[in-house]
Amino acid sequence: MDIAVCVKHVATLGDEVEWDDSHTEVDPAFLEWSLNEWDAYAVEEALRMRETAGDGEVFLLSVGDDEADESLRRGLAMGADRAVRVDPGDHAGGLDPLTVARALAGVLSEQRADVILAGVQSSDAVQAATGTMLGQLLGLPTVAVVKKIELGAGTARVHRELEGGLIDVMDVDLPALITVQTGINEPRYANLRAIKQAREKEIAVRDLDAGGDGCLRVTSMFVPPAGETAEPLGDNPADVARRIIEIVGAQLS
Repeated sequence: MDIAVCVKHVATLGDEVEWDDSHTEVDPAFLEWSLNEWDAYAVEEALRMRETAGDGEVFLLSVGDDEADESLRRGLAMGADRAVRVDPGDHAGGLDPLTVARALAGVLSEQRADVILAGVQSSDAVQAATGTMLGQLLGLPTVAVVKKIELGAGTARVHRELEGGLIDVMDVDLPALITVQTGINEPRYANLRAIKQAREKEIAVRDLDAGGDGCLRVTSMFVPPAGETAEPLGDNPADVARRIIEIVGAQLS
């Protein structure tokens, strides 16, 4: 079984934030980078699926500059077989979900994959859009927010998380695209030997073909103004309840 996993090298904000001169990006000096949490679960699920099938390969795809190699190498150290990175070049500032999905689709249209996995969302953008867009571009059955995958003969039974703690169980024909939720498994840690071997593996690099306009554009970024400070309501439950009634009553009057 051949499984493709789409991963993202995500930014994490520190305690302080400053913008670049355009006020559309955070100054890189105030960012830290790592493999997206949701994508780590997707890599682990792909490795378990390959182990269950007994053969095949797990290959990783990402869109980003050479800094993204760090996240790809983490996936390789976990046990993935190979990795492909699409370099955005001059389009680095315009990597909206649709542009990324088109870039991934361009690579995947040339690859054979029985299943394509991706994290539900990225921790920096939190848009949960790239995976479902990619499925539509490839013309594949797409299931999002999946907590469990059971492989069958040419099909997969997936448990999809809904609001309110409900689970929707459905069968999907393969090949398919599935976005996985955190908690679907426990991502493994790579040992030092695997990390060293991953450093020596070559990552194939492709140039980005933007292929049309994106779906959004950032016009400005700013820190919201601070509002009024919170009002402590005390420790006595009766006093707290009485104060809540006063506040709500004032708002309704």
